[in-house]
Amino acid sequence: MIINALYSKYFQKSKIFLYPLLDIKRGGPATPVETYFSWGNNYTSEDMKLICLYENRKDVEYLKFERSVLLKHSRLYDYIKVDDKSSIFIFDFSDLNEDWNHLVNGKYSKLRLNLKRDILNYFERRSGNYIYIYTYLFPEEWFKRYAELLDVPENLLIKVGELCTPPDLEKENLKIQVADLQNLKILD
Repeated sequence: MIINALYSKYFQKSKIFLYPLLDIKRGGPATPVETYFSWGNNYTSEDMKLICLYENRKDVEYLKFERSVLLKHSRLYDYIKVDDKSSIFIFDFSDLNEDWNHLVNGKYSKLRLNLKRDILNYFERRSGNYIYIYTYLFPEEWFKRYAELLDVPENLLIKVGELCTPPDLEKENLKIQVADLQNLKILD
């Protein structure tokens, strides 16, 4: 695949680079409305928690997915029902300390090879997203092409070392208030 244009809109880095590491099958019964590196004052990016906001649904397919996948996930740290419309699932990534820090700092090419493969395997190989994500994870193969598209010297991109902007931690911060924040403590 060839890249003819740069992807210029902001996208949630937590959704593209972290959510696939949960190993939840793409195209399943539900995907998060959005994902975040932090949540207000409850969790900061230093806590190494992926915050996933899901829409509450009442259909059998979703309830089965919630019960058998989300609530039984090995990384699940906490679950908070916000209201009748949404719930927050918090997943722990503290075992991937170095990789987490690379992600938060926009150093996607520094991720371990097995994590890069897991991220890429989540996306359909023939999709437009796949090639962009590939270039972010393996930029050294793409500096020349990006330099042409940006009309900058290739050595400038080599010096920067990355082809994707770092996460905007303000946009990657869930801003939702829960009137009575009660952790269900599903994991002790």
